[in-house]
Amino acid sequence: MADRRQAFLGIDVGSSELRAGLITPDGRSLGIARAQHGMAVDAGAGIAEQDAERWWTGLVEVVHELCERPGAASVEVAGICVDGHGPTLSPTDSDGRPTRPAITWLDRRAAAEVRTLADATGLQGWALGVLPAALWLERHEPGVAARTDWYLNSWEALTLRLTGVARTTLAASQAWPPSAELVRMGLPAAKLAPPIPSGHLVGGLSRAAAAALGLSAGVPVVAGTVDAFASFHGAGMAAPGDAVDVGGSAGGFGVYWSSRVTAEGSFTTPAPLAGQFVVGGAMAATGRAVDWFRDAIGETRLSTAELIEEAAAIGPGADGLVFLPYLAGERSPIWDPDARGAFVGLTLAHGRAHMTRAILEAAALAIRHVAEPILAAGVRVGAMRVSGAPARSDAWNQLKADITGFPVEVPRVLETAIVGSAILAAHGVGAFATIPAAIAGMTAIDRRLEPDPAVADIHDRTYRAYRALHPALAPILADLTAPRPAVMA
Repeated sequence: MADRRQAFLGIDVGSSELRAGLITPDGRSLGIARAQHGMAVDAGAGIAEQDAERWWTGLVEVVHELCERPGAASVEVAGICVDGHGPTLSPTDSDGRPTRPAITWLDRRAAAEVRTLADATGLQGWALGVLPAALWLERHEPGVAARTDWYLNSWEALTLRLTGVARTTLAASQAWPPSAELVRMGLPAAKLAPPIPSGHLVGGLSRAAAAALGLSAGVPVVAGTVDAFASFHGAGMAAPGDAVDVGGSAGGFGVYWSSRVTAEGSFTTPAPLAGQFVVGGAMAATGRAVDWFRDAIGETRLSTAELIEEAAAIGPGADGLVFLPYLAGERSPIWDPDARGAFVGLTLAHGRAHMTRAILEAAALAIRHVAEPILAAGVRVGAMRVSGAPARSDAWNQLKADITGFPVEVPRVLETAIVGSAILAAHGVGAFATIPAAIAGMTAIDRRLEPDPAVADIHDRTYRAYRALHPALAPILADLTAPRPAVMA
C-alpha cells in the first residue's frame, strides 16, 4: 500500500459558517468544506447569540464531506486545530455540550460588566475575553449558570468537545488565576479553564468524537486561537510592517510592529508571535454588507460574485455615492454600537451596480479609517494581505489597494484562518520546531497588486466624505431611533 500523505485539519468557526480544510505540510489545500449557521440578533435588546450545537453538527458535516472526496482515503490527518470568532462566550457542560446559546462578540448586554471588570483588572477590550459575558450570565441566568461547568470561547468549546479537555488560550488566561476580587464579584474560578499557549497539544481525539467525525481516535488536537490571530498566521505575517485585511463577516485590519503603539480608535496587543505587537481594529459588518444588500433587494438571480463583477464596471467614487457600512453598529475606529448604515448621495442616475460599488468601496474606506491614526503614530505598512471570499475578486483587491494606498498581496490559499489553524497543528505535533518556521513553510503569496495613483484624488475625496458622515448623521439617527411613547388608540 502506498504511503499516505499527511495533512492537518484546520477548523475555523466563523460568524456565519464553519469552515474546515486539509492543509499539507507545504501549505497546499487538499480541500475545503463549509457548513452554514445563523445568528439570532435583536439589535434593540443588544442580543446576538448563536446555536453552539450547530458548530458541532456543522463540523461533523464538513469533516465527512472532506473525507468522502476523491483521494481522501490516501490522506492521513496528522493533527487538528480549531480557531473561532470571539470573544464569544460558549457555556458548556463537562463534555463540551452547550448549556445555552453562545453569547457572541456582537452581543451588548454585558456592557456594565465590561466596565466593572475593566476597572477591577485594568484590562480592556479583547484582553477581558469572555469574562464580562460570564459574569453577566452568573448574575442574570443563575439556572443556566448552575448547570454550566465551563465558560469557554468558541474554539475552546469545540476543542473540549473533540478531546474532553478544557483549556483556554487567549484573553481569560491574562486574568489567570482569577483574583479574589473577581471571585467576590461573582466569577466562579472553577468554571474558568486552565490556560495553555496556542499551538500546544491539548490531547488526543476522543473515541466518541472520532466515531462522530469518521477519524481515528487519538489524533493530536492542538490549542487554537481567535480567528483573527489564525488569519495572521495563515496570511504569512511574520515581520514588522506585515499587514492583513482579515475579511470575514465582520472585517478587520491588523499590522505587526516591534513596539506598542497608541493610536486613536485602535488596539495594540501582543501579537501571536513572540516579541511583536499587532496594531489594528475589528469592524462589525463590512464583510457581510454585500450579501446583506443582495438579500435585501431580493436579487436571487445573481450571486455575490456576479454583483461584484457588475460593480467593477462603475468608476471610482461610484458617481458620488457613499455607503456607511455600520449595519451592526461599529467597533474600530468609532466604537459606536448605535451607529447605523446609510447610502448618501443617491440620485435617479444611480442603480444597483452603483450601490454595490459603494458597498465595496466602504469596506476599503473602513480599513483606511482604522489605519490612518496607526500610520500617523509612526507605523509603516509594507503590504496588506487579503483573505477569505472577498479576496477571490481581483477587482475588489485592486480597489482596496487604490483606496488604502497599500500594495495588496493575495495568498496562495485564501482561507487564511484555516491555514493558520493548520500551522498551529503542524507546530503542535512537532512538524515544525517553531510557529515562525511553520508560517514560512506553509504560506506563499500568489500575486501582488499595486495602488493606481491615477485614481488617488477621487478616492481621497470620497474618504473625506466618508469620515465626515458619521459625526454629522449620528445625532440625527439618535433622535430617529430613540424610544417613542406608545400612541393610545
